[in-house]
Amino acid sequence: MTPHSPEAAAPALRVRELRKTYGNGVEALKGVSLDVAPGDFFALLGPNGAGKSTLIGIVSSLVNPTSGSVEVFGTDLVSRRSEAMRLVGLVPQEINFNLFEQPYDILVNYAGFYGIPREEAGPLAEQELRRAHLWDKARVMSRTLSGGMKRRLMIARAMMTRPRLLILDEPTAGVDIEIRRDMWRVLREINAAGTTIILTTHYLEEAESLCRNLAIIDRGTIVEQGPMRALLAKLDVEGFLFDIDGELPARLPEIEGTTLVALDAHTLDLDMPRAMDLNRVFAAFDAAGIRIRSMRTKSNRLEELFVRLTGQKEAA
Repeated sequence: MTPHSPEAAAPALRVRELRKTYGNGVEALKGVSLDVAPGDFFALLGPNGAGKSTLIGIVSSLVNPTSGSVEVFGTDLVSRRSEAMRLVGLVPQEINFNLFEQPYDILVNYAGFYGIPREEAGPLAEQELRRAHLWDKARVMSRTLSGGMKRRLMIARAMMTRPRLLILDEPTAGVDIEIRRDMWRVLREINAAGTTIILTTHYLEEAESLCRNLAIIDRGTIVEQGPMRALLAKLDVEGFLFDIDGELPARLPEIEGTTLVALDAHTLDLDMPRAMDLNRVFAAFDAAGIRIRSMRTKSNRLEELFVRLTGQKEAA
């Protein structure tokens, strides 16, 4: 590929008027179109049954579309299927490697399926295991790994083929917040090295933290897409959490246009119009004898946008 070739300037993923109707008549995708830029960290969100899995299945060549087109870095998924497949790596939600193999062998054998010689696969396996913070576990039985380690091993395995586009389907499902944050660090490192990432997750704070752009799909249709910051800026309400010194008054101040709730004896939750001057809140707190120790923005803005667009409380 030369710097001036069509592939060099192409989106990492271009989907146009993609439709999928299953044999039972269910129309899973109804003319989906979206672009993902090279190097992006992109969130694909939607409730259960929205069409996410079908879309991911088509892009990763596991599902055949009914109509429409998909290009991966300018390579058509139908006419140049084998070339396009080599550009895509998929990390499914389910753990699907041999639990009686060692992590090093899992990676080297996986590379062999894609024609990568063992002498080349060995150094690659070490590199990916180190990046996933698993090199010290390279020669243990994978069944002994923790849940978080198994998830990171799935990512390391997918990276063995050097995909330019990595798709992660619920990579942190069922793991606790500390394990999720460990995985976030690995994913950020992969993305910073130039790999485009598409993430599906039902943890909306995860998408807001990691992703620069997003699309929300509902009932087989893209209902919103664009830069994360620009979409969140459309919300006309913003929220804050206040940590309070001392005791709260028996009656909280009433501030017109806002919703103020005590979460506990020392924390206040405030929703207010974005256009409102925050100094009005500070003045009301001061008049009520409420002393602020610290404040922070609530991290549920993406949830608010998601609920507004889909009517559902969380992605799935």
